[in-house]
Amino acid sequence: MVQMDSRRMCPHCRAFITNKDRTCPYCNEPVGARAIDRRNPADILGGMIPHARFNTVVILLINFGLFLATALYSMGAGNGEAFWNVDVGTLVAFGAKYNAGLAAGQWWRLVTAGFLHGGLLHILMNSWVLFDLGAQVEEIYGASRMLVVYFVANVVGFYASAVWSPAPSVGASAALMGLIGAMIALGVRHQNPMGSAIRATYMRWAVYIILFGLLPGLHVDNAAHIGGLAAGFAIAYVAGLPRLESSWTEKLWRGASWVCILLTAVSFLKMYLWFAHVAQ
Repeated sequence: MVQMDSRRMCPHCRAFITNKDRTCPYCNEPVGARAIDRRNPADILGGMIPHARFNTVVILLINFGLFLATALYSMGAGNGEAFWNVDVGTLVAFGAKYNAGLAAGQWWRLVTAGFLHGGLLHILMNSWVLFDLGAQVEEIYGASRMLVVYFVANVVGFYASAVWSPAPSVGASAALMGLIGAMIALGVRHQNPMGSAIRATYMRWAVYIILFGLLPGLHVDNAAHIGGLAAGFAIAYVAGLPRLESSWTEKLWRGASWVCILLTAVSFLKMYLWFAHVAQ
């Protein structure tokens, strides 16, 4: 991943300024603090985890909580290797992308599938990427845009998966590809040496992940990856970087992020009600 420095881009003239500037020295327009600086999140574990951001940590906690729940449920159903390989039936019960369920109107599976993982190695790999990439996207784009990118990429990725393949599918990688797409969009929007470096780095990551998914025997959901990548790029390209907190665009993105949170909560509620019904 690219290590970001203390510079940012002026939302008015697109020149590079420092994070401490409150007025752009090039166009003399007020720029305000970045969204991440206004929230000023504290480091985690006394500074042992300095790069983590709030949204990223919350998503990680949800993912690990659901993985523990599915692994224990799978173990209770007789799967002695549940922590390494959660059975498909358990994943479907907890909200995996499942075409028969989607056809029956269970749209919430397009959301819940992105928070489930098939085994310990699966969640550890995705968590490693999310910890670095999620924090970076949240720092650059702000909390609201990061949430919208993550949510939309997740939904579009699993929709593409449903169109392409009938196999059940889970994992955060569709949303993670959306975050990669957001970083590529950053590089595309800003045609300068730093933008070129960002664009080249994350395009390589996207290509590597898609090529990895073509290897035989891995059962990687490349359709979800490609769908998430495209959605993340599109949302981030339209969104751009955070502007003044009081502007209507920032209010719009904050509102959109709350809609995403609400839809996620509703999706998990519907999953729980369905799970309780079939478990009777």
